[in-house]
Amino acid sequence: MKFLYFFVFALFFSCTKSLEDRCFTKGEEKSDYVEEKPYTVKQILEEKPDYLEIINLDKFRSFKKDSSEYRSNYYSSEANEQYWKDQKIIFVNFEKQFFGQFEYSFKQNNDSVQYALGRNGLGYWLLEIRNNQPSAYFLGLSFSHYYFNKIQENPIVKDGFFQIEGSLVKLIKTPRQDSYAALEDGKLFKIDLKELKKDSDKDGYNDIFEKSFGLNPKNKDSDGDGINDFDDTNPMFRSEKNKFSELYQRLLPEYAGVPNFKQLHYYFEVFETDCDYFHQVNPDYRILFVSEEKNKKSDYIKVTDVFDYGFSKIRKDKTYPNKFYLYEWGSSHTNSYSAEYKNGKWELEMTGQIVS
Repeated sequence: MKFLYFFVFALFFSCTKSLEDRCFTKGEEKSDYVEEKPYTVKQILEEKPDYLEIINLDKFRSFKKDSSEYRSNYYSSEANEQYWKDQKIIFVNFEKQFFGQFEYSFKQNNDSVQYALGRNGLGYWLLEIRNNQPSAYFLGLSFSHYYFNKIQENPIVKDGFFQIEGSLVKLIKTPRQDSYAALEDGKLFKIDLKELKKDSDKDGYNDIFEKSFGLNPKNKDSDGDGINDFDDTNPMFRSEKNKFSELYQRLLPEYAGVPNFKQLHYYFEVFETDCDYFHQVNPDYRILFVSEEKNKKSDYIKVTDVFDYGFSKIRKDKTYPNKFYLYEWGSSHTNSYSAEYKNGKWELEMTGQIVS
């Protein structure tokens, strides 16, 4: 038995990538991205979350009708500008409480409670203002699979359920703008509010959110650094100050003219990396990390593109031990850098740029 335990232990470490492998590359990184085939209706239904009930409707608003009317109403610059003005007027209370972290729709008043559907870069949320206290509950429904009609004839919260009409769709990647195609119309998506609001560790994030993005739903301090997940800008890993964590921190996106990031509890940038040095950054705004290995990704991440930025591994200079190379990418650019560590500080130089 002892021999078997040692064999398993040795096998684990032989199969685990070293820090060198996780953070450094010997040559130029090559993209191994392969576009996944869109899910079929059968696949979506087989892999849907257990808490989600999908009901087939006899009478419904089709995806084609709903999306075409929306495009005709808002796809001019004047109409789009008016839409955002209406957002600030109609959803003024939500803007005040959530500091513009969401795009809002379907405002609903129930006695002393206000509801709305919110969407940000992570996905869909049920927003609630109760006794002037805001809460947001992540739905865990990928916008790659679930389309919610822009016009809803019924309230989105009714009889203890979140409910919303729409269609099952597939996301079509195009060079200019992603678009959708309907797979099956006429669906009512329902989630029990008790399941949706479940927050086992009482940290402010519902269990669905924590499971979707790799936090620990049973521990309010997932990384054990003494900071509650809700207030931690890097809730998945302990921040450490070292040479290479400082390099990655220098390259993080910068934002100007925004509210205090400490108030933006539902705004996250998500990065795909297994590099320990990157994990150890101490950012001003909230970040989450996703493993590069598919079998370590949550079901939600496997089918949802939540990445706006990314960073390469670090390439060493064979001649100069304090000089390194890496690149970062955004939605419409890729920037390459050389980085040299001098007198305890990084000196960065952009060596190339691609703008699309």
